[in-house]
Amino acid sequence: MNKDNDDELLPRVDNNGKVIGVVKRGEAHCGTRILHPVVHLHLFNSKGELYLQLRPEWKPIQPNKWDTACGGHIEYGEEVEEALKREVSEELGLTSFLPKSITKYVFEGKIDKEFVHVFMAVYDGEVKPSATELAGGRFFSKQEIQEKLGTGFFTPNFEEEYNAFLKDIVINPM
Repeated sequence: MNKDNDDELLPRVDNNGKVIGVVKRGEAHCGTRILHPVVHLHLFNSKGELYLQLRPEWKPIQPNKWDTACGGHIEYGEEVEEALKREVSEELGLTSFLPKSITKYVFEGKIDKEFVHVFMAVYDGEVKPSATELAGGRFFSKQEIQEKLGTGFFTPNFEEEYNAFLKDIVINPM
């Protein structure tokens, strides 16, 4: 069975995202709500569809729910853009994409608290979801997403980002 590395070192940050220390992943995800940074990539295609990943059942947080195309922790000593490129390569198999920063905010879940760096990109190539990190992935139309909002199909974090930043994004066909 797969498992996250609870000993992975993550930056501990303040409410502005400034590094103030270090914390182990396991400690940050056990109810302490120690603020640590993550990256999210929302991946659109030129038809305006949004790629989402299916979280595997072995994940301790929000298993078997559809989520942001790519999301991952920034490792201690790593820059935001480095983490984004690493996570997108690991989770989606993409090495060539043009990310655009959307926003930063603090997300509080039931057992964790994250400083989220949100990015988006438009990409029409092949997406190869990692078989070890994800349970799958696919593009969703805005109508499909809106029909499933509030049903427990998506993670609360994705729904929050969709409603706050994504639902009004219009992608012009290439």
